[in-house]
Amino acid sequence: MTDRSLRRFRPDATAGVVLGVESVPDGLASGVLAGVNPVAGLYGYLFGMVGAAAFTSSTFMAVQATGAMSLVVADTDLASRPDPERALFTLSVLTGVVMVVAGLLRGGRMLRFVPTAVMTGFVSAVGVNIVLGQLSNFSGYDSDAPNRVLRALDLALHPWRADLGSVAVGAVTIVLILVLERTRIGSFGLVVAVVVGSAIPAVLTPDVALVSDLADLPGALPAPRLPVLGDVLVLAVPALSLAFVGLVQGAAVSAGIPNPDGRRSDTSRDFVGQGAGNLMSGIFQGMPVGGSMSASALVHAAGARSRVAFFVAGVTMAVVILLLSDLVGRVAMPSLAALLIVVGIRTVKPAAVLSVVRTGALQVTVLAVTFALTLVVPLQFAVVIGVGLAIVLHVANQSNRVTLRAVEFLPDGRYREGDPPEVLPAGAVVTLQPYGSLFFASAPVLEQQLPRITPEGSGSVVILRLRGVDQLGLTLIDVLRRYAADLEAHGGRLKLVLGNERALRQLRAEGLVDQLGQQHVYVGTEWLGETVRRAHDDAVEEQRGSA
Repeated sequence: MTDRSLRRFRPDATAGVVLGVESVPDGLASGVLAGVNPVAGLYGYLFGMVGAAAFTSSTFMAVQATGAMSLVVADTDLASRPDPERALFTLSVLTGVVMVVAGLLRGGRMLRFVPTAVMTGFVSAVGVNIVLGQLSNFSGYDSDAPNRVLRALDLALHPWRADLGSVAVGAVTIVLILVLERTRIGSFGLVVAVVVGSAIPAVLTPDVALVSDLADLPGALPAPRLPVLGDVLVLAVPALSLAFVGLVQGAAVSAGIPNPDGRRSDTSRDFVGQGAGNLMSGIFQGMPVGGSMSASALVHAAGARSRVAFFVAGVTMAVVILLLSDLVGRVAMPSLAALLIVVGIRTVKPAAVLSVVRTGALQVTVLAVTFALTLVVPLQFAVVIGVGLAIVLHVANQSNRVTLRAVEFLPDGRYREGDPPEVLPAGAVVTLQPYGSLFFASAPVLEQQLPRITPEGSGSVVILRLRGVDQLGLTLIDVLRRYAADLEAHGGRLKLVLGNERALRQLRAEGLVDQLGQQHVYVGTEWLGETVRRAHDDAVEEQRGSA
């Protein structure tokens, strides 16, 4: 390798070592957060990161276990499966399959249907859940309450049950993280804080729980293991939720950290890359992974220039696992809990919450419900319910935003809009223009705004201009059919001005064209206002002919 090649490789090597060393405590912490063997977190970080690096379009996307995904795993009842460890690996593989399929089907386009309010509420609640979920490791008191909120309340009501040694280790770790991150060592401060915090039990409080109390670190890289096909149906919903969360967070990485050559990231290809990371993680006994904003930002800030940094990080983690497993086993659980508590607090973004609050009551409702659900129900259901609620509220909100305006044609060729009459006058030609989405829920709202037809208002012609509406649902067609029949019963007539041939075909299929008469249904042209004016002139001529 030439000197020039070494100079080009050095930034990636440095950034990779930084990420690899920092990923060891992070990987263990993710395993702890997920309620699985912490070693599965290490393997997920190592193999997920390396497996994805070759496929993502985002150069600096680090694919590792995230807090949100770890909590979804924690809420998945893996312990009920015959082989919980293999069920975890199966979940990783299944998540990878979902992600790869989503990428191949160009699923990146679907992310626009996820409201910001849902993700803000979800991510904020994830941060709170991370903190609440680590209070037992931080305090040394393992409450038997059924969920995180109640366990935190139990600790708050019985603070004397906390182990002072564990609290001291956790508190020292938090202080060191906050202090050391502001020094020149930067991100290495996380590693140093965990190491120093973990050294305290060896000197002062030997009863503090260690990583080795939860799992034996093998000091070797794992052998491949096949998933359990019998668990696929049971794990399908958690896998879909994990894929959804990972893909959304990965999209945030794609948008937030640009490629060095200025090339725009392909979200769907990033889906495939994350899927490949999960497949490799699951096969090599790791937990589910996804795009990690914190790790991506770290490797970018550390000076990486290419995806080579991720392969260096993988080698670094492998060396630590192979040669330093005894030291890793001595990491204190309160220190890992302290690291996660800091991460959880930083996950909550007050500015993002405030931004949603400013957008109105609908978005606040979606945020609040998603936040509350994420705290009290399993995460794999909270996001799905939040998205469903957002869709329902959006439909309800849009259905009430239909506005009907009357169009008045002036002698000089201009026309203006005004309020439509509440009651249809006799022998009049009334042109109406609805605004808003005319789907099934809003069709009755439009019907209520149409001028009432009374015996005193006989012989009138109503022109309804539906330009811009290319999908006429059955509910709207039924409204038009009823209004046309009511007009005809009072000697009047309904004329329709459509925007395209597709709408005309729908009306023909439903028999409304035959009911109105072909001559009373118009299809607009590229000239704005031409067709509705022609319909108006025809109606005026018809009125004169019948007079």
